[in-house]
Amino acid sequence: MTAIHQMSQSRKAAASGWIGSALEYYDFFIYATAASLIFPQIFFPSENPTVAIVASLATYGVGYVARPIGAFVLGHWGDTHGRKTVLIVCMFLMGISTMAVGILPTYQQVGILAPVLLVILRLIQGFAVAGEISGASSMILEHAPFGRRGFYASFALQGVQAGQILAAAVFLPLAAYMPNEAFNSWGWRIPFLLSFFVIVAGYIIRREVDETPAFAREGERGETPRAPIVQAIKLSWRDMLRVICMALMNVIPVVATIFGAAYAVQPAYGIGFAKDVYLWIPVLGNMLAVFVIPFVGNLSDKVGRKPPIVLGALLSGLLAFGYLYAISIKNVPLAILLSLLMWGVVYQGYNAIFPSFYPELFPTRTRVSAMAISQNIGTTITALLPALFATVAPPGSANIPLTVGAIAFGITVIAALAAITARETYRVSIDDLGNPEAVPMARADYERQRAEAASGAAAIPT
Repeated sequence: MTAIHQMSQSRKAAASGWIGSALEYYDFFIYATAASLIFPQIFFPSENPTVAIVASLATYGVGYVARPIGAFVLGHWGDTHGRKTVLIVCMFLMGISTMAVGILPTYQQVGILAPVLLVILRLIQGFAVAGEISGASSMILEHAPFGRRGFYASFALQGVQAGQILAAAVFLPLAAYMPNEAFNSWGWRIPFLLSFFVIVAGYIIRREVDETPAFAREGERGETPRAPIVQAIKLSWRDMLRVICMALMNVIPVVATIFGAAYAVQPAYGIGFAKDVYLWIPVLGNMLAVFVIPFVGNLSDKVGRKPPIVLGALLSGLLAFGYLYAISIKNVPLAILLSLLMWGVVYQGYNAIFPSFYPELFPTRTRVSAMAISQNIGTTITALLPALFATVAPPGSANIPLTVGAIAFGITVIAALAAITARETYRVSIDDLGNPEAVPMARADYERQRAEAASGAAAIPT
């Protein structure tokens, strides 16, 4: 492989991961928005509004239930059939299921069949998204230039943030400016039907990327596993456990955008922030993260993966106290500022690094399976946190910022400890990743070869 071809494939892989993640998470999050704004009225009986809201939000949670199942199936597919193949499968599953939501009949039209179909499609969405980040991260990592794995892999997460911005940019103006009757009748369907472009654009981009050299070498040596999940658990269970613990860092966006918003907005808590103010926190946080993520990814190629993750985990956990306190004293500007600092900036010390760090902990033959399963288990656990927070800090209770902040900080300490006990990976050759006994390249040699690869003077495997 020539240096020029390798660099071209590196960039195509990064673009594929960015756009694929953006489009798939666009699909995932327009569902979340619709579950709050419109689905209670059109898919569930409206005689009891509270039951309708709970049922609608429950269908959103169903997507997380399906994630571990998708991780097992799609992780196996990615390790046995290739990274490129599994990403195309994920894209088609997500795109088609999201388009189908846009053409579903309502409860008034077909009765109970409407919510049943909605739940089935949500299960498919959650199943599909479980393979996206692990597959995209592995593909970008295995195509990345020498010494730039952290920077290139971070684009997969930058795409996730961009997808959420795109979802808000499409859905919120429709909800705000269309007449209610038109929006409730057909306007809400537009963002879902636009997923047609997910399938077309994603396929065009992803078909241009070659299968990764690392996976191809495994195939040439006849080392493609028949049961990668079994091998992953048998050989890498300690690192899988570490990833589960680090993935609990999803507690920070939960605090920022789910419990924090409920605490600030719901009348029962008595704070009284305006709802439209809190609609902007995810948008502004994601916009900030888009700029921060590649910077942090590049930094990790210089100082290592562990320092940004540990620092990001502990500092964002501490900022949770300040953010919730700002809400409790009804200081809107301070609450928004601290939420953006906690989630949009400091949390990215973890968020920008895990797409390179997680797959680097595992060998090529089980990489997608091990990352997908462990990351999705950790993320699914955090989906239970809003209910836990509401239980231990219900409306009317005292010291809500201290109680919820202490739980959030405790979880970030667990994540930081998991990272501290992991081995550093940024100077390990790609063929030695996943080997606990691998010796990192000497820093001077690493910096020299990294500079050569960056200048295009050498085509060195990552």
